[in-house]
Amino acid sequence: MSGPSSEFVMAYAARLDRPADKAARYLELEEEIAAVLDGEPDRTARMATVASMLADAFDHFFWTGFYVVDPAKDRELVVGPYQGTLGCLRIGFDRGVCGAAARTGQTQIVEDVHAFPGHIACDSRSASEIVTPVFDADGALIAVLDVDATVTAAFDAQDAEALERLMARIFGAKA
Repeated sequence: MSGPSSEFVMAYAARLDRPADKAARYLELEEEIAAVLDGEPDRTARMATVASMLADAFDHFFWTGFYVVDPAKDRELVVGPYQGTLGCLRIGFDRGVCGAAARTGQTQIVEDVHAFPGHIACDSRSASEIVTPVFDADGALIAVLDVDATVTAAFDAQDAEALERLMARIFGAKA
């Protein structure tokens, strides 16, 4: 008979009691994500956790995940951890909303993806999108966070500010 394991196992349960106010919801979620990831250095684990917790916190987040800069390909993103339906496998910096965010280093808010020139329809149910660039502590682009919704105009400047702050805290903070 062995004794209790010294390894800590964290359990996380979906919450139904989140604040209705979007800004308050983002702030609460940011603290929860930071607490869950405290001490976790692995970037993939961090991305998977962020995608999962964001998708859980907002009902209208249809596809939530990361496209990671592929170090083996010039100016190309490859799908990373995500929650949702099948995503595009690769996206060049010259294509779509994710490519625009990677190319410009600026968050892209698209109210109607069907009106966005060059939009890549990974899933035709996507109607609006926000894509936030993700930088490491040295300021290098490492990924983009892509969030899609099935309704138009689902994202605004408040989402951009909150997601940019979260990405900087989780991926850009110096250890």
